[in-house]
Amino acid sequence: MSPPLAQSLALLVATWVAWRVLRRLVAKDPFATIPGPPSASRLAGNMMDIINPETAAEYLDGLTKTYGGVFRCYGLFNADSLYVYDPKALYQIIVKDQHIFEESGDFLRTNATILGKQLTGTVGDHHRKQRKMLNPVFSIAHMREMTPIFYSIGRKLRESIGQQVSNDGNEIDLLPWMTRSALELIGQSGFGYSFDNLDVGGEEHAFARSAKNINGTLADPLISMVRILVWPLVYGWGSPAFQRTVVDWLPWKKLHELRDMTDVVNKTAIEVFESTKRSLKEGRDISTRAGGGKDIMTVLLKANMSASEEDRLPEDELIAQISGMTFAGMETTSNALSRILHLLSEHPEVQEKLRKEVRDAYASHDGDLDYDTLTALPLLDAVCRESLRLYAPLPLLLREAREDGILPLFRPITSTSGQEIREVFVPKGTTLFISLHHCNRNPEIWGLDAAEWKPERWLEPLPDTVAEAKVPGVYSNLMTFLGGSRACIGFKFAQLEMKVVLSLLLERFQFAPGEKEIVWLNNGIVQPSTKDAPLSSTGRKELGMPLKVSVAP
Repeated sequence: MSPPLAQSLALLVATWVAWRVLRRLVAKDPFATIPGPPSASRLAGNMMDIINPETAAEYLDGLTKTYGGVFRCYGLFNADSLYVYDPKALYQIIVKDQHIFEESGDFLRTNATILGKQLTGTVGDHHRKQRKMLNPVFSIAHMREMTPIFYSIGRKLRESIGQQVSNDGNEIDLLPWMTRSALELIGQSGFGYSFDNLDVGGEEHAFARSAKNINGTLADPLISMVRILVWPLVYGWGSPAFQRTVVDWLPWKKLHELRDMTDVVNKTAIEVFESTKRSLKEGRDISTRAGGGKDIMTVLLKANMSASEEDRLPEDELIAQISGMTFAGMETTSNALSRILHLLSEHPEVQEKLRKEVRDAYASHDGDLDYDTLTALPLLDAVCRESLRLYAPLPLLLREAREDGILPLFRPITSTSGQEIREVFVPKGTTLFISLHHCNRNPEIWGLDAAEWKPERWLEPLPDTVAEAKVPGVYSNLMTFLGGSRACIGFKFAQLEMKVVLSLLLERFQFAPGEKEIVWLNNGIVQPSTKDAPLSSTGRKELGMPLKVSVAP
């Protein structure tokens, strides 16, 4: 990096820090009466405890039990923040006043820079326009049409895992298989493109490798500092070429690795898009493409070509959807599937009942199950719902107050002076930690057994408190897929993927705990590892989920 540029950046960062410190010294404390833990550090506040991969869950469980549905915490440089899981407050944030409580600036900048102007990198009318165009391709009607694609990939996955299973059973690391199949499902059903033939020993596609590694790289402390302190100061300055030059000049290996991975993702997205566009313009037989011409991108391109000028999306935004859909679906769904297989290995009685249910269903049908039959299997549905309730793959999201707001509470909290608080004033600029995890586990909503994995709760009437809480989630009174205008657009896609893969694997295989203890790490997305796993190049534990797999009797 050139000395003048380094000095300029250092001056900008120092000015920003000084402004934050001065503001804190002269401004009135907006949360003086809101209870919460003391700051652990003048530099990092409570952030290191909140994001620690191995201890964050236990730390936050303790705070929620102590302080209730809304409590105060501290961000970087002790910035005023709130941790929120009260359902009424969540409704205010993500539905009623969603224009006030937007995605954080860091989240939007990062997504727009790396993935382009797709759903997670846009807000307001821009976001609504994209969503309007995308909604039809994620409908139940379209999921019905794509079900055969899911089965084709699921059966190839089962075949390859079967090639690794010995007569007496053996340990197999299932996480790579779940990740590979998730990407291939997104590739074929999303873009009409095959990333992976799912063969044993097959080479990982560069797109998959880059997509998986970007999240870990973004969590690197140095990259995080650049994102939060430096990037806001240069984002939007000049052309993309100028911004690229800034990245090239900065002497940080991790940042350059992130640049190179982003290049791979964007290059692949352009190739996929151009291939689809060419096929449509030249009138080729798209039924011969991966996905049989029913993939989301093909349908989306057709709709976009016939849309009015007002509704039509520009090509760069269509290309960005490819990267966006991959990042939104690959890691979350593959880790959710891994979690369910781990849970079933620890609960053999549930696993056996579920195996009987899927075997009976397949025995009564000629070939694969149709969408409606598969999604209606009661125990399979209950296992998926309960696992997604108790173990949301993405436990925490951030929002930022763009103006002053008020959060009404479902359950009052007690102030630092012992008074009852029924609503919380939130000043402009406040960061809010939105806990999907703790809303899903709230005992005041789900009962005293809220922290237990009990699929059978979904096979009988839920407690009245579930309906009374009016949780604003788009799925099953849960926050797992969020809610409001920024709810996960692909949640039906994820459910179909999970049910196809689980039904096929359980019909054939039996899963049991392996020799190594599985631990779950909160790396932004909750991911499996083993207790004695070595550290990776990022300084975090290597990921994996070895289970004993055998042919089911």
